[in-house]
Amino acid sequence: MNKRTYVLATALVTTLTLAVTGCSGGEKSGGARTGKNPATTTVGTVLGGTPQKGGTLSVLSNQDFTHLDPARNWVMPDMDFGTRLLYRTLVTYKAAPGAGGSELVPDLAENLGTPSNGAKTWTFRLKPGLKYEDGTPITAQDIKYNVERSFSPDLPGGPDYAARYLAGAKGYQGPAQGKHLDSVKTPDARTIVFELHTAFAEFPFAATLPTFAPVPPKQDKGPQYDNRPFSSGPYKIDTYARDKQIVLVRNTHWDPKSDSVRKAYPDRIVVTMGLKGNQIDDRLIASSGSDASAVPWAQLRPESISKVLTKADVKARLLAESSSCTEMVQMHTGRAPFDNVKVRQAVQWALDREAIVTATGGPAVTDASSAAMPGSLFTGGKQPDTLKIPLSGDPEKAKQLLKEAGKAGGFSTSLTVSINDKAIGEAIQQSLGRAGIKVTIETVDPSAFYDTIGDTKNRTDLVYTGWCPDFPSGTTFLPFVFDGRYIKEKGNAGNHSLFKDDAVMKRMDEIAAMTDGDRANKAWQELDGQILAKAPVAPGAMKRRSLLVGTNIAGAYGHISWSGQIDYATVGLKDPSKSSN
Repeated sequence: MNKRTYVLATALVTTLTLAVTGCSGGEKSGGARTGKNPATTTVGTVLGGTPQKGGTLSVLSNQDFTHLDPARNWVMPDMDFGTRLLYRTLVTYKAAPGAGGSELVPDLAENLGTPSNGAKTWTFRLKPGLKYEDGTPITAQDIKYNVERSFSPDLPGGPDYAARYLAGAKGYQGPAQGKHLDSVKTPDARTIVFELHTAFAEFPFAATLPTFAPVPPKQDKGPQYDNRPFSSGPYKIDTYARDKQIVLVRNTHWDPKSDSVRKAYPDRIVVTMGLKGNQIDDRLIASSGSDASAVPWAQLRPESISKVLTKADVKARLLAESSSCTEMVQMHTGRAPFDNVKVRQAVQWALDREAIVTATGGPAVTDASSAAMPGSLFTGGKQPDTLKIPLSGDPEKAKQLLKEAGKAGGFSTSLTVSINDKAIGEAIQQSLGRAGIKVTIETVDPSAFYDTIGDTKNRTDLVYTGWCPDFPSGTTFLPFVFDGRYIKEKGNAGNHSLFKDDAVMKRMDEIAAMTDGDRANKAWQELDGQILAKAPVAPGAMKRRSLLVGTNIAGAYGHISWSGQIDYATVGLKDPSKSSN
């Protein structure tokens, strides 16, 4: 797939959209999807027909949001919720099932951006008449302000494309002291210009991320802005009780004529938090009362899948898009004994990926992974197997590697997993235990998981996590997971192995500078195998996002560019009168 070219931006976007379309069969956003789930018939389709306007959409959740502040929001499905309901970005993805959902469309901007200076400069012009929830105008200066505040040390964890690409951004600490980025210019209230230190033809894809949403300086409350982002989208926050409930109501100053994507069918959206996963599944299977008008936040628990697939009427309400995300065991390469490559390779060989697949619900919803990047970023849409490790692992090979590392008797370590992935943690514990690696599991609430493992000084040796490409290019995967130059002490986002290898980083820079798309694509694929040979991670699994909706839900589909999450831009109710008020 031709993912890099320095011609007109429209040609780039067309090329990338066709690339996704060609790979798609159907948790960060953007990557092409491959393969269909044989257990369902709902991949790439819309459930329930066209929604009617009105009523209350219920969202049943086991957790609070990680972050809603657009400067910090970089976890799916938080990004889908925020950017489809509460705030708009310069560019977004079309609201459509299947391959259509990979198409970029203007959002706050009039077009997808105009490149100049060899794609080192990007100019966007805002649509006229855009307003916040209080009726005040949305300005280019407000977008510049949010980009700048994303650099603030007290707002960690968000997308860092601005830090990676903006000219003169090194060492910048945000606008708190009145300092601003000269590389983001706003010549008038409707024009914003980004000057980059290197050519970046894929910048329109980055402009879909929450960093490029507006925040009015007068509304900014620093870290507390997480509790009440100011709306530029179709809904605003009515009430928000942490870990309990958030209620959204209509933003009457949102103009649907300026928005080709969001339909805003429900009058209210109520997210109820703190529910147990099995409780959510059972309520959606029964679909009685207000639960008929409900959608889930998290995917089906593994033990619930058989309850759904064995009942035709329930199975018909199941969505299962591929997520294009890969999950892996990431090892702290800067801390003994994982600073020894032989020890890390022992983990790769000991890991039982078949057990991980079983723990997540079986092959109907999960595939074993053999690479770092998802199959959608490889030629032919399939991951290569450069390590040649059996799916069930090889404990004897692992023991031999530990012996070579001076750890013949094994050792003890700790692993952090989300509480939702406890069964996966146990599968990892058991498989590493076969090689003499004794693992203690630490579980963390999902809403605090990324903040916990992003604290590089206080985290465990091992973490089980994943990465999803923000758009279909190796540019948005390997550098974010393995470039050691962007590791943060707190809010560390992707490189949880804390891997810092000079040869790998040099090669990343060389690939980023390539103007031939096919050559760059091949180089990213080759680098994937070279990194795995150095063993900062052990590949785990690739999950499909299995979501069961209530019987009164309409317009529901797994959005390809939101990692299979329900697209809140278009979901609603068949009969609003049957919903709770």
